[in-house]
Amino acid sequence: MTDSVYKFIEMVGTSKVGWEDAVVSAVETASKSVRDTRVAQVKEFDVKIEDGKVVLYRVVVRLSFKYNPSKE
Repeated sequence: MTDSVYKFIEMVGTSKVGWEDAVVSAVETASKSVRDTRVAQVKEFDVKIEDGKVVLYRVVVRLSFKYNPSKE
């Protein structure tokens, strides 16, 4: 049995509702094109402010997935 190799990508998720929804957005969007996602680490949180009010929650999510190079 060979050892597994994992690769990392970073995504920015956004939500008008909250940080949790922003994380879900990033993970679910990445999972549509990246197979075998394994772990998500939330690296940064921030918000967009307009007229003194929070209008958008943003998170930077680091996702790992199992790396399977194409066989030629």
